[in-house]
Amino acid sequence: MQRILIVLALAILLLPAPHPGKPEAVQAGALLVTARAMPLSSVDPALRRVGALDYLGGWSLESDNPGFGGISALLATPQGDVLGLSDSGILMGFHVGPGDAARRPFIAPLPVRRQDRFRPWWAWDSESMTHDPATDRYWVGFELQQAICRYSPGFARVEACRTWPDIMAWPKTGSIESLARLPDGRFLAIGEMGMTPDGKHDSLLFAGDPAETSTPAPVHLRYTPPKGYRPTDAVAIDDRHVLVLNRRLTIEDLFTATIAMVELPERPTPGTDLKSRTLARLAPPLLADNFEGMAVTRERGRTIIWVVSDDNHEFFQRTLLLKFGLN
Repeated sequence: MQRILIVLALAILLLPAPHPGKPEAVQAGALLVTARAMPLSSVDPALRRVGALDYLGGWSLESDNPGFGGISALLATPQGDVLGLSDSGILMGFHVGPGDAARRPFIAPLPVRRQDRFRPWWAWDSESMTHDPATDRYWVGFELQQAICRYSPGFARVEACRTWPDIMAWPKTGSIESLARLPDGRFLAIGEMGMTPDGKHDSLLFAGDPAETSTPAPVHLRYTPPKGYRPTDAVAIDDRHVLVLNRRLTIEDLFTATIAMVELPERPTPGTDLKSRTLARLAPPLLADNFEGMAVTRERGRTIIWVVSDDNHEFFQRTLLLKFGLN
């Protein structure tokens, strides 16, 4: 019975609605984060491989700052500088691993357009984030507002926002969980609960910037995660391959996750199925929690995958940051 109650409580917390755990207001400032190294497996501390991935390190992250946590989107650098975005519109920059941080750790709310300042704090349900390293611009997907916004370098200001009818058709409680920018300038958005008639996840491939009014209507594709899972984030490796993070909540295992490789068609047409293969599954006794964010870096020519969990600002969940190498 206790396990059933935990699952019900977690299911409620996953809904993009205000709850007492989320911070109502956060002031910009310094951020102190404690990172405790974690073995991949609780029964075999020497385990260094899961599926097609090598385990390169993992940390349980904690901070006394009440705004820390709830991370739903992630960016990282090979040096270990991490930028997290919570589902309350809060940016968190910090460093993990050896070496020094490239910039001072910080916490700050996302900038807001003047016309949006009337919105309540809980309406900024930011669930996805992507970045263009060439221009240093950022894009954020907001679930409740069902909008995609573009930000200037350094998140100095909001440059543009757009709401698409294709996204408005998705449930507000399961909308833009995944947003990836491809190196060629296209964008892929996957609906967490935006489903096609045959039960697959509606996926939108944009020819250009989804925050711009000049961008044409997207091509609708279809993504099928492993049975019982839902997509929570996506990040591009190249113009044809995208990694998708998938989450499941069950009474037996509580949270589990899979990381899948998706191949985009060379000439996508409406209704095309996205082919995918599972690279790894994170489930007990391995480190497992509410994994919602994923980032990709390159180290010595190798693809590095980072995943982070959303603790929902609850004492019984953790902010886990894991680092894997893809062979």
